[in-house]
Amino acid sequence: MQQEFKITFEGGLKVRADTGRFQIDTDQDIKSGGEGSAPEPFTLFLASIGTCAGVYVLSFCRHHNIPVDGIYLRQIMHYDEQKKGLAKVEIIVHVPDSVPERYREALRRSADLCAVKKAILQPPEFEVKVA
Repeated sequence: MQQEFKITFEGGLKVRADTGRFQIDTDQDIKSGGEGSAPEPFTLFLASIGTCAGVYVLSFCRHHNIPVDGIYLRQIMHYDEQKKGLAKVEIIVHVPDSVPERYREALRRSADLCAVKKAILQPPEFEVKVA
């Protein structure tokens, strides 16, 4: 199976990924020379982790008829100042008191199933070519 994106330059520091059905726009922050008109690529990467975990939590709630009102995920990025990079991604599933205790650990496990996280833990091979 293959999936393809077409990456184009949209002026300034704007870069677009076209998936066929969707266009995903990125830009750089103003302090980095961009216009700040769209998220930076790394921001989208980080958001993909949390939103992926959210899909799994949402699916669990739907499967068990748990209302999602008041349920949200909080994602906290911890950075290593010495290595100048991301050190840890912490995801906290917040649930209101109305969610029975028996579902809380299952909700945590559901968020932990995130396919984006799995791709990071078992990284693919990267190959860059010029055609």
